[in-house]
Amino acid sequence: MTVELFVFYVLAAVTVASGVMVISARNPVHSVLFLILAFFNSAGLFILIGAEFLAMILVVVYVGAVAVLFMFVVMMLDINFVRLREGFMQYLPAGVLVGVILLAELVLVGGTWVTSRSAISPASLPPATTNTEAIGLLLYTDYFYLFQAAGLILLVAIIGAISLTLRHRATVRRQDIGRQIARDHERKTWIHADLVPEE
Repeated sequence: MTVELFVFYVLAAVTVASGVMVISARNPVHSVLFLILAFFNSAGLFILIGAEFLAMILVVVYVGAVAVLFMFVVMMLDINFVRLREGFMQYLPAGVLVGVILLAELVLVGGTWVTSRSAISPASLPPATTNTEAIGLLLYTDYFYLFQAAGLILLVAIIGAISLTLRHRATVRRQDIGRQIARDHERKTWIHADLVPEE
């Protein structure tokens, strides 16, 4: 057994065990910690196959932002997890049914998967191109429109989330840039009479 194969088996075993512990740990803080461990080991697997850019993105984005955000949200919110687990057995049959359906779909997709030689042939790139350069060349040449479409979908999702959570309250004081600019601070008067606030 070579060193690379041994490291692969260790990282893969820890990743699978961490994934199981994420969904089976009783404390949600422990679940987030196991999720961070799974992300780190997945980054190690990416490094083994030569995808160092994906490993860096996984650590920076998921561990550095998403998992830490989960950690702070779980620790700051005072959630009664005992009450959340009270209806676990009630929804267990539905959860098992959904899991079986997803497993059957994965088996069907994996069993009918056919790889063509054109799909696995490497792209024609210069010999000294690094992994990061290759991803950038593919994203901004062959898949440019799809990349921009993904950005538009994320923009629509952000606008939708803001519009759903935005609440207009009359008691909140809001900033009015026009009135601030119209204020003469030396004379302590208003430059435009129509911008004088109502008493």
